[in-house]
Amino acid sequence: MLILAQASPIILIVVACAGGLLFGAAMVFFIGLAQGKTGARRARELVAEAASEAERIKKEAGIAAKEEALQRREKLEKESNDQRAELRELERRLSKREDNLDRKVDVLNKKEHYIETLERNLALKRKEISAEEAELERLMEQEKIQLHKISSLSRDDAERLLLQRLESELERECAELIRKRVSEAKENAERQARKILGIAIQRYAADHCTESVVTSVELPGDEMKGRIIGREGRNIRAFEKETGMDVVVDDTPGVVVISGFDGVRREMARRAMEKLVRDGRIHPARIEEVISQTRKEMEQIIMDTGKEAAFDVGIHNLHPREIECLGRLKYRTSYGQNQLQHSTEVAHLAGTMASELGLDIQLAKRCGLLHDIGKSVDQEIEGAHPEIGADIARKCEESPEVINAVAGHHEDVEAASIYTVLVAAADAISAARPGARRETLEKYVKRLQRLEEIAGAFTGVESAYAIQAGREVRVIVNSDRIDDKVAAKTCRDIAKEIEAEMTYPGDVKVTLIRENRFVEVAH
Repeated sequence: MLILAQASPIILIVVACAGGLLFGAAMVFFIGLAQGKTGARRARELVAEAASEAERIKKEAGIAAKEEALQRREKLEKESNDQRAELRELERRLSKREDNLDRKVDVLNKKEHYIETLERNLALKRKEISAEEAELERLMEQEKIQLHKISSLSRDDAERLLLQRLESELERECAELIRKRVSEAKENAERQARKILGIAIQRYAADHCTESVVTSVELPGDEMKGRIIGREGRNIRAFEKETGMDVVVDDTPGVVVISGFDGVRREMARRAMEKLVRDGRIHPARIEEVISQTRKEMEQIIMDTGKEAAFDVGIHNLHPREIECLGRLKYRTSYGQNQLQHSTEVAHLAGTMASELGLDIQLAKRCGLLHDIGKSVDQEIEGAHPEIGADIARKCEESPEVINAVAGHHEDVEAASIYTVLVAAADAISAARPGARRETLEKYVKRLQRLEEIAGAFTGVESAYAIQAGREVRVIVNSDRIDDKVAAKTCRDIAKEIEAEMTYPGDVKVTLIRENRFVEVAH
């Protein structure tokens, strides 16, 4: 008992320790169990958050992919539209070239038909000449036989004598016939032609301006040049891009130069530059605005100019397209001759000649006024200006006489009416009269030299001089080698040679002088 009593505290202590251990183990167990539940819940929360983040990232990736796909689609559609626009522009150009080729083929077919007609006529003439030559040879052979019978000359001597006599007689007969026919033609035709042309020229005259490709614009001061150029040249580049003209800013004080071959664009650029200088506000946006306004003003000015020209000539009911072409001719020159003034002059000349011949004056004036409308757009459309003008007149539903006059005033097509001939004559008069057109000094000197060379190459010519600005050639021949009858034939041959070898405006008069001088000295 004592031992038990003594061991009780120890047992209690042991039991207490064991209980404490058990309690601690239980607490550890329960604490571990509680922590395990919390970790699982935390893990589930992390998994849920990860799944939510993954879903968000997935949605964002889907949206970004859709946006990228949309951008690529828009880019592809833009590229496709650009390619379609390029293809349409290419188709338009090909169609225009095809139309031009069709017109050229038509002209070539007409020329081919005309050449075939000439070849047929030439073949018939060759046959006639061959028949005449055969008849001439037969007659010469008969005469040789007769001469051989009645003369003691040998066959060769008789043949040579006969040929010399026939050649001399034939040359004199030809010269006499030429002089006779020329005199008759001059008596009947030259009088009326001189009268008609003299009256036409006397009734109408106009001033002409020289051809120019530059226009000067005055500035209030040299500091304005810097404003026109702009920072790093942006103003002048914007101006040149909008107008299509070159702006030259040099050391010339108070002046800038606008250069370009298109007269309408050059005039529009001049007006726009003057507006900008007056306004003082010069920057790309203002330049674009002013040029847009000026372009509209130029369109109205062109229409007003065309209407004024038609009113001055007395022609009404013109198509708006024709009026526009006439207005554009004011800014078009050819060899220094203003084309609008030239067209009105041709209209007046053609009307005057038509009145003298008893024809329709209004129709003649209409043909003359519209004959050069193709020059207003010949820088934009391929082809010669008669073809372009005839196409415009055809689209404007002009009469066949007007269309033929426009297409044939340079003999590109065959004249189908008398009005085409009148317009061609009036066009030659307007272009060929002294002072109407300029000619470079080099071409002028070469033309004079060529005239003298052609005249000096004929037999018996001692000297030749080109006078009257190349409109007359004075030829002096040797009177011992050429008589009066042969001189007439030589003069005509020189004129024909000049017609065949040279191109010139108007006419060239050939004056041949044959003179005999006898000198004696009295002692």
